[in-house]
Amino acid sequence: MSTEATPAQSSAPVSQATSTTAPSATASSKTADAIEAARAQGRAAFIGYLPAGYPDKETSIAAAIELARNGADVIEIGVPYSDPVMDGPVIQQATTEVLARGFRLPEVFEIVAAVVEATDAAVLVMTYYNLIDRMGADEFARRLAEAGGAGAITPDLIPDEGGDWIAATEKHGLDRVFLTAPTSSAERVAQIVSASRGFVYGVSVMGVTGARDQVSDAAERVVSAARDAGAERVCVGLGVSTRAHVEEIGRYADGVIVGTALVAALRDGGPAAVAALTAELTGAETPR
Repeated sequence: MSTEATPAQSSAPVSQATSTTAPSATASSKTADAIEAARAQGRAAFIGYLPAGYPDKETSIAAAIELARNGADVIEIGVPYSDPVMDGPVIQQATTEVLARGFRLPEVFEIVAAVVEATDAAVLVMTYYNLIDRMGADEFARRLAEAGGAGAITPDLIPDEGGDWIAATEKHGLDRVFLTAPTSSAERVAQIVSASRGFVYGVSVMGVTGARDQVSDAAERVVSAARDAGAERVCVGLGVSTRAHVEEIGRYADGVIVGTALVAALRDGGPAAVAALTAELTGAETPR
């Protein structure tokens, strides 16, 4: 059962290494490049999330491709996990179905490779760190890089416990996205900003994922705090479900992250529904 998201705490077994090596100043970042390209067009980047393998492998690939075709600059491929701490009921149900059919972690690299081959979007995975830790940080990073992935978002990992992961991403040239929340202290925000590569994920509400009627008024404060700490790119997620939300957040954030609404569209109408909703959210006239 999902619990309240707490980005300032880690709930998975992780390395206790305390090194938080700063991101390389010269390394290229696929995610940063995608966000900066959107900025050059005078808009916030659109980041869409879908679970790996839902409702099956080929359909999940097709849906992710539709995201890119209809305006997504960055795609998050979520790795199914049996005990999520951040996912709301829609995403939990989807990933439960994927796990029930026998999903295994190597499948995510195949999905990433297929989406990368078919699109120009930066493709990240979003995963609880326990899965990386079990495979081994270096092995996971190597396989993700070989698949063409841009990096990973690790919602339950904090920089002080991420020494192995930081080293692995540096070695393999991957982005690493840490989360900051309305409750994060100034010291914690500074640490997150220093350790992140690609962008900082600003959590707009304390709680699990899910579409909401209004964007939390804390979202802008989270972005401001991260920028004050030196973040070059801050993207906001949790609760975004309408074009009005995208426009509102886009006025102050560098990227807008949508998940639950897209997963519900995939559940109810397949890749075509994902295309239609993405076109609506990004402001495209018609699905491509």
